[in-house]
Amino acid sequence: MYTTFLAVRSVATPAEGVSVFDEMVSGTERKYYMLGGKGGVGKTSCAASLAVKFANNGHPTLVVSTDPAHSLSDSFAQDLTGGTLVPVEGPDSPLFALEINPEKAREEFRTATKNNGGTGVKDLMDGMGLGLIAEQLGELKLGELLDTPPPGLDEAIAISKVIQFLELQEYSMFTRIVFDTAPTGHTLRLLSLPDFLDASIGKILKLKQKISSATSAIKSVFGQEQTGNDAGDKLERLRERMVKVRELFRDADSTEFVIVTIPTVMAVSESSRLHASLKKENVPVKRLIVNQILPPSASDCKFCAMKRKDQMRSLDMIGSDPELSSLTLIQAPLVDVEIRGVPALKFLGDIVWK
Repeated sequence: MYTTFLAVRSVATPAEGVSVFDEMVSGTERKYYMLGGKGGVGKTSCAASLAVKFANNGHPTLVVSTDPAHSLSDSFAQDLTGGTLVPVEGPDSPLFALEINPEKAREEFRTATKNNGGTGVKDLMDGMGLGLIAEQLGELKLGELLDTPPPGLDEAIAISKVIQFLELQEYSMFTRIVFDTAPTGHTLRLLSLPDFLDASIGKILKLKQKISSATSAIKSVFGQEQTGNDAGDKLERLRERMVKVRELFRDADSTEFVIVTIPTVMAVSESSRLHASLKKENVPVKRLIVNQILPPSASDCKFCAMKRKDQMRSLDMIGSDPELSSLTLIQAPLVDVEIRGVPALKFLGDIVWK
């Protein structure tokens, strides 16, 4: 039975003879897959099923949700909240999941700024991997500016996790990292944040150089004299980390952004704009998943026939769209069961990731 399935599947492989998934699964070096698109297109199911398939093909895998409206826990039918790595039960190789909870972090942020005149901010940001930013803000006596969370805090939390993946030993076992990203606008902010922070840190470093030979009165703004130079070194290290993250997002050898959409004119139009924005950011995109496609109707269901006709029109639109026509198209059918739990995700993965 299994051999027959493989034989059938090979008929549908691209002309060059390497299937979509074979290419994704090959090699043991670490690779990052970011799945994104508009809300409600099934990004989480696609991301979770890809993570399960990687794990079942021998890759220790981590799946991370950076979407404030998390549904990764629902997909795996397991509690993944709490902002820590949770092992997922079922796959052949280790699979861990992580939901980053921005709302909780924002609440903690507000509480921390009220305690001890704002010194709690450093503890919180340390926990998010952003301690270096907090130290600089403390040394520059900018604590009062942190009474309200800065714009882009959600993205900053997600970025800090990416930095941890790059640097911490505990994450070194993972050879595949799958991101279930927030809807389109948030995702683009996440991708442009390293550039913004790099530019901001660069400005602060220039400012520090200008006043490095200033009087002890000015030096006291940055804390004790002996730590003054150290502050510049820490900022420089943070800037280097941000450059590393920026390079990661744009490295075609290690990273790929997969756009997920559904066969409607509105969703296809938004996907086209998303690809244009990703191209502008130099983020590598190869594949487009069109989810929830109705199979041809075997009955005389008029609704089904009309719906499928609309969907086929949307697929034709993709074929003639200058942004989307160059991408490898993955068609995922609308399934008649709710995709929840590892067995269901394996079932979906075998349909989508061929």
